Amino acid sequence: MAQAVVPAMQCQVGARAVQARPAGAGGRMWGARRTGRGMSGFKVMAVSTSRTGVVPRLEQLLNMDTKPYTDRVIAEYIWVGGSGIDIRSKSRTIERPVEDPSELPKWNYDGSSTGQAPGEDSEVILYPQAIFKDPFRGGNNILVMCDTYTPAGEPIPTNKRARAAEIFSDPKVVSEVPWFGIEQEYTLLQTDVNWPLGWPVGGYPGPQGPYYCAVGADKSFGRDISDAHYKACLYAGINISGTNGEVMPGQWEYQVGPSVGIEAGDHIWISRYLLERITEQAGVVLTLDPKPIQGDWNGAGCHTNYSTKTMREDGGYEAIKKAILNLSLRHDLHISAYGEGNERRLTGKHETASIDQFSWGVANRGCSIRVGRDTEAKGKGYLEDRRPASNMDPYIVTSLLAETTILWEPTLEAEALAAKKLALNV
Repeated sequence: MAQAVVPAMQCQVGARAVQARPAGAGGRMWGARRTGRGMSGFKVMAVSTSRTGVVPRLEQLLNMDTKPYTDRVIAEYIWVGGSGIDIRSKSRTIERPVEDPSELPKWNYDGSSTGQAPGEDSEVILYPQAIFKDPFRGGNNILVMCDTYTPAGEPIPTNKRARAAEIFSDPKVVSEVPWFGIEQEYTLLQTDVNWPLGWPVGGYPGPQGPYYCAVGADKSFGRDISDAHYKACLYAGINISGTNGEVMPGQWEYQVGPSVGIEAGDHIWISRYLLERITEQAGVVLTLDPKPIQGDWNGAGCHTNYSTKTMREDGGYEAIKKAILNLSLRHDLHISAYGEGNERRLTGKHETASIDQFSWGVANRGCSIRVGRDTEAKGKGYLEDRRPASNMDPYIVTSLLAETTILWEPTLEAEALAAKKLALNV
């Protein structure tokens, strides 16, 4: 029987899959039971809560491949909710497999229940925009990234994709083929206590240092979640390029890209959806808070690597410096759009620049914009914007980078002053 591709972990029915328990940094805080089938695929597990054997039958249904019996498929419509960071979804049956989102019907939902419409006029319309394979249901079933409109066809205020699509369809932007590589950091929390995975409840592990890219039960917490998410992204068709444990214990990162234009935002949002579903099954809480633990602990960012066609060609370093100059002149605008609570993260400490001051440097992770040594040596490449927070909207960040560096032109006077201040010979 074909297996639906999901994490190899327990999915308890009627109870949390994992009970948080007090432990030090040396204790594993979530204990997923591996199946004897290895890790060649993921599998939904239903754990019996009685001796009747009824609940385990759910496993057969959850992993059932319907493809031999019907052409109908399940489409999970996914959209961004009213807070701008919450992910919502609901399912519908489609009569046959489709590959183009334009073949899918528009749908609607109750916007008054997501903070996106008033109760007296609550209908919000979903427009399908991108299709991904569904790693949870398998077969021909799909995940559909949607954006949101009024019945009259106007984008609602929380629809940031529509504006991004306008920018990325501008001929000047299209000709520059903007590439994005986004580094999504996130933190795993124990249920109920909202305290990082692997940390003693109400206490702290040893100081940072041993945890970054580490291995071992006393240093790495939640690796199976990271690995399950990696495989789910590959199955779905997301352009995930890597993953690693982060500096703060219980914190992880994955990278998506290079992606072109609007695709970058679609891939990040669907990758977040997959991560939410996997942590849901694991009984672990996901947070994208940019500074989940105050004090001498790293925050969580969403560093965005960016280049244009001109930057990637010979002599592109001059275009990179011009882009940095433009970014310096719109620093406040970018900061205002780079995520809620980012001021708690951008303190000038823990590999961040100060939120109030724009800076750039080669190989300097304490700057707003970092340029790699390889880019400097080759005279072409990309820049890394280290300012975006982990909870940023990728549609906003990517389109704003393209707008500022391709479409927007400062005055000559402002450009000259900025170049002098930043020691940029443009």
